[in-house]
Amino acid sequence: MSIDFGTPPISKENNALVEQRLEEVREGQGVPETLTVEFRGKPRHVEVIDMPVAQLFYNPGTHRIRAQRSHDPAKDLALERDPWSDESQEYLHYLLTATPADPSKRDPKFDELMDSLRDHKQNEPGLITRTGILVNGNTRRAALKELGVTSIRVGVLPASCTWTDIHAVELSLQLRPDRRREYSYINHLLALDEQLTLGRPLPDIARNFHTTTPACERDIWILNQLRDLIQRSNNGSLSLRLMDFENAKERLFELYRAYSKEHSRSKEKADLLKEARLAAIVLDFAKTDVRYIGPDFQDRFLEQRIPEPFKPTDSTASSTVSIPGLNRTVQAAGAQVASARALTDSLLQAKAVHVAGEKATPAQLAAASQTLTELKESFDEAIEFAGKDFRLRKKRQAAPDRVNDACKDLEQCITDLVLARGNGSLDEGSFDDALLSLRSVMKRLALEAGKSIQLPGEGLSWLQGATASER
Repeated sequence: MSIDFGTPPISKENNALVEQRLEEVREGQGVPETLTVEFRGKPRHVEVIDMPVAQLFYNPGTHRIRAQRSHDPAKDLALERDPWSDESQEYLHYLLTATPADPSKRDPKFDELMDSLRDHKQNEPGLITRTGILVNGNTRRAALKELGVTSIRVGVLPASCTWTDIHAVELSLQLRPDRRREYSYINHLLALDEQLTLGRPLPDIARNFHTTTPACERDIWILNQLRDLIQRSNNGSLSLRLMDFENAKERLFELYRAYSKEHSRSKEKADLLKEARLAAIVLDFAKTDVRYIGPDFQDRFLEQRIPEPFKPTDSTASSTVSIPGLNRTVQAAGAQVASARALTDSLLQAKAVHVAGEKATPAQLAAASQTLTELKESFDEAIEFAGKDFRLRKKRQAAPDRVNDACKDLEQCITDLVLARGNGSLDEGSFDDALLSLRSVMKRLALEAGKSIQLPGEGLSWLQGATASER
């Protein structure tokens, strides 16, 4: 169910001003500017007017900064209680200018938007309700406000618009393929989850999000894992937040693919792989390092390298079963997974303290820092050995190797072009023919790779996008 935030304190004044300016537009000469939006499932052309920047209100329910609101719990609580107060609106303004992964820092993309608005003015209109709530264009309003611009062009939704309509329209606009500034990854997950909560079928959600049903299933799985990690990170009054995983998108994608593949063979091995990779993600290892972590990572490479305080406890180690006829015992099914979870929990709780910063005590910070440092060193060494083992056992994969070889040839081509420019020796006709051949090959490569890989990674997504217009 959509949240109803009520109306701003000057809603009547805004309503009157909107009606006055709509009337002026209708009575003016020329063709009035309109904006097309999806309203209650159908395209709707709404009229565009100029409105004072200072009289408009940020949308407290915007999906763009949903996860980032937890940056300051006290201000978030105040925003829940009174979203239209100066304090709450200033908090929303601050979050709209901040980096999604770390709201304590200003977002360079916001400064780029300010530069664009300063140089080229406003190209696309925002969208408001008649009470002055920004349904779309919250970030643009923040940039115009900082630039000192007094007015903003906005489309006006029908007078019957409700909060359910506001949430739906904002989501439909932000999910257009040509949107200029995408939601952060975590806010994308929350927007998808909101649609599920409203009872919408997954294929319909996938269509609205311009993606596929398998991709939505992957994103739901990832969000559930992140929520579980947050719960496990609870360390008294401190815990991780969803936005702390903003930069883990590609690593989580690869985790899902590896987990799904392993789960079809063995759930226990899949859980071991998941716990070890999640721990490495929490420790901020690169995607290329996390790839070396398989189901046997803890047993073969990590266990002998982790410090004693983090090794399995006696109660976990005692979970053994005997092998009839051999007079030997082995760990019971699930004991290794429990040990891996315990290690990940220690990491999560230490990371929660580290992220909390000044909110934690000096003693907590010192203990957390020691835990993270010791386990980072242990994982670093274990991943190094796992990588060596992986390279020794891995069969030569022709397709990736050939792409890498092609990249080296293209790098040499760049050098040759620089040299040819200096002495005027480039055969431009032959070079153009070669580029046309490259275009043809890239199209076929994207087509065949798309058939082979169900959930494209960042690289294949780029290739498909680059060749889409050609197809």
